[in-house]
Amino acid sequence: MNTVLTGKRNLGVNFHGENAATIQVWAPHARRLTMEVEGKGSIPLTKMQYGYWQASCPGLQPGDRYLLNINNKNLFPDPASLAQPLGVHNHSECVDLNEIRKIHNPDWKGIPLNELIIYELHVGTFTPEGTFTAMAQKLDYLKDLGINAVKIMPVASFPGSRNWGYDGVFPFAVQQSYGGPQEFAKLVKACHDKGIAVILDVVYNHLGPEGNYLGSYGPYFTGKYTTPWGKAINFDDAWCDGVRHYFLENALMWMRDFHVDGLRLDAVHAIKDFSPRHFLRELSEHVEKLNNQKDARHFLIAECDLNDTRYINPLQKDGYGLDAQWCDEWHHALHALLTGEKKGYYADFGSLQQMVKSFNHAYVYDGNYSPHRKKIFGTPTANQPGEKFVIFTQNHDQTGNRMLGDRLSKLVSFPALKLAAGAMLASPFVPMLFMGEEYAEDSPFLYFVSHGDKHLLEQVRKGRKREFRDFIKDVEPPNPGTEKTFLQSKLKWDFEDISQKARMHSFYSRLIALRKQEPLIHARNRENIFAQAACKEQVIFLSRKTETENLVACMNFSDKDCPVKIPDAMNTTAELLIYSGHEQWGGDVHDESAIIENVAGGYQILLKPWDFALVKLRKIR
Repeated sequence: MNTVLTGKRNLGVNFHGENAATIQVWAPHARRLTMEVEGKGSIPLTKMQYGYWQASCPGLQPGDRYLLNINNKNLFPDPASLAQPLGVHNHSECVDLNEIRKIHNPDWKGIPLNELIIYELHVGTFTPEGTFTAMAQKLDYLKDLGINAVKIMPVASFPGSRNWGYDGVFPFAVQQSYGGPQEFAKLVKACHDKGIAVILDVVYNHLGPEGNYLGSYGPYFTGKYTTPWGKAINFDDAWCDGVRHYFLENALMWMRDFHVDGLRLDAVHAIKDFSPRHFLRELSEHVEKLNNQKDARHFLIAECDLNDTRYINPLQKDGYGLDAQWCDEWHHALHALLTGEKKGYYADFGSLQQMVKSFNHAYVYDGNYSPHRKKIFGTPTANQPGEKFVIFTQNHDQTGNRMLGDRLSKLVSFPALKLAAGAMLASPFVPMLFMGEEYAEDSPFLYFVSHGDKHLLEQVRKGRKREFRDFIKDVEPPNPGTEKTFLQSKLKWDFEDISQKARMHSFYSRLIALRKQEPLIHARNRENIFAQAACKEQVIFLSRKTETENLVACMNFSDKDCPVKIPDAMNTTAELLIYSGHEQWGGDVHDESAIIENVAGGYQILLKPWDFALVKLRKIR
């Protein structure tokens, strides 16, 4: 059986020194397979065991373009192509991964998961140019902000030049309009040179609808299960070994050859696999092996809608061994509390106690009844450290899946935006910003595509309209297929010229600096962390304690003044580290000494509507 090797890629075209190249393709149902190289003729492949075809390719060079001919009838691009310079329907291009592998910073050792400050971005809308090269020119900005990890939305080749990336159809090929594989490798190196880790979003639960030729090569999909995108990828049906191999090779390539630090795995609940050894567990085992071989810190972060700690439990405890997961429920609890929205899954949220619970347990639903789902849902998170959960006040999904792509800056007040930032960056979890939120970007982030199939574009437009039919009155959802929709979603980068945006940027910078400076704020063991409600269910205190110090985040989730006693403040001194209502951050308070006063038994803090404050208490000896 063809096995995955962490030392090299063995699918597609690979180079092995001067004038030595091979090709390997998995096509179990093909009767004949040839490689048609532009300007160099045909190379027949020999059928091997388990559905693999192989050939030596003397004279093949990087830059050569080719198609694969199945049964002397159909010409298709290579499913393991590394580059599609003319688009998803055209020739694949040979790329030497040995040269890609050389583009790296040999001194880079990675960053511990519990120290990450992540910044999610979409390459096409992050800069006016929408390329890897342009993104690299913004790395000093990100570093000055305090960011030490970027989470890049998918770069696998998709049709056209505008897409979120989740319609990718060539998982190994880097999108050409962004710059292609060489430029992506240079970007990863540039990030590492600046002390910034790279997390790449990958999609192993479906492929896009246009340019998806995998089914022409073999049973990559199965009708055993359905997903929101149609047939499921075949991880456990007949011939699944070749499919599993394909996606394992893909994950390892990004880490081993492009030197990406971690992968964010899209919607792992839609990876349908009832094998005794789940695909995700097998992937974790290979990443662990790669880390041991390379003395590296590669990691896996899952997006999961199941509140199931099996995904993040260690391999040794019969889990899938993923390093962390997105915690949507922290976002939902915060969003519903700030906005009052109750539609869809927000119907399960909206109380202050749910926000308290999420601070304490990550999941709000951890074995209790969910009215929206109409069932008991979730598992407890006991003994799971804070670094296992990535939280956010907004992300591409929570923004872009709104009809008008509204960012939080369009939904809540400026003080509430600062409160949201404080809550996230003072939390015991790994924080993730969505591009532009640090300066209250007000441009929408809309859903956009650039399919070449006009019928498919019209289906997408109608589907989007149907999705929001309950919200539509006099407003038409933006058409995903127009360039205007894409251009509306680009960051404006005008925050330095707008006072309120500049102050928000400074506030984020200070919060991030405090998170790095104060060891108690790092994502870590949660045993010394406790959230509680106060002031008639309007205020949350989030405390972290040692024998000598207590760091307290004070958060007023109401439109009323709340003078409240800080818990556990007897026999201490108090230092106000940051207060969101100060004029420095766009508030109206000039003298912070009026915010905290010494009272019998400790300290009282005056929290104005939507205030956030971080207070350090030290024991008096």
